[in-house]
Amino acid sequence: MSTYTDTWTDGHGTVEFFTGADGSKLRYYTAGSGPALVLMHTIRTQLDYFHRVIPQLWDSFTVYALDLPGMGWSDIVPGARYEEPDLRAAVVEFVTGLDLHDVTLAGESLGGALALQASIDLKDRVSRVVAFNSYDYPSGLERGNWFARFIISSVRMPVLGPVFAAMENRPIMKGVMRGGVVDNSALPDDFIAELRKSGRRKGYPRVSRAIYRSLKGFMKARDRYRDVSVPVTLVYSDQDWARPAERDHVAGLLTEVERITLPNTGHFSALERPTDVARILRRSN
Repeated sequence: MSTYTDTWTDGHGTVEFFTGADGSKLRYYTAGSGPALVLMHTIRTQLDYFHRVIPQLWDSFTVYALDLPGMGWSDIVPGARYEEPDLRAAVVEFVTGLDLHDVTLAGESLGGALALQASIDLKDRVSRVVAFNSYDYPSGLERGNWFARFIISSVRMPVLGPVFAAMENRPIMKGVMRGGVVDNSALPDDFIAELRKSGRRKGYPRVSRAIYRSLKGFMKARDRYRDVSVPVTLVYSDQDWARPAERDHVAGLLTEVERITLPNTGHFSALERPTDVARILRRSN
């Protein structure tokens, strides 16, 4: 059966499933040859978020792009938690379970913060981290636009939150994501349709709401960045939601850091500037 991932891979690589210790499965796509590159997507997306970037990388890396727990087409486990330590543990288990070494950990937004955090636990298996628009500050999504502020605040509400989470549709999703781009044409309709397809799975609204409610934990965990022992490339779009003082604070916590700014770009740089994102990743090889 053809999938959305088939539409952009052009016959390269394979979609596989990694089985964790609890029996749950994480979907991942792997392609290419060379050093291992593990890619982690943003809040409320999936591995296909990098569909414009990965084809520019598989000649330089063995790429592993994964759907984080409960997201995309990874298993939804009843009662699972989606706090920062839980998502980080899943990434660590994935890398160790595949016995990857000399790994570049990279991600955008939530994935960028996870790359930094997971590198601490993975120790000698990681050679470098590339974090794009790391999401480790309060109320980031709500900074995108008034629509995102209303929707996300409503989803987080104690009583009515589940109702708002279940109301997600394509216009709502596109309206929220527009707060993360400078150029609205960077949001392809087929990608949004795929996100809604995976989002219609039973239990997904609970996962989505849990992720939105867990984001404060990434800010609290930020002090762990002092323990990152590998070189870090810290990339921010000039129109990212993170404020200059927040970006400086993160850089100040890291021992060996290179800073890059992408001009005229919003939070979703892999959609708006895929060639620049790929170029930065290749520089780390």
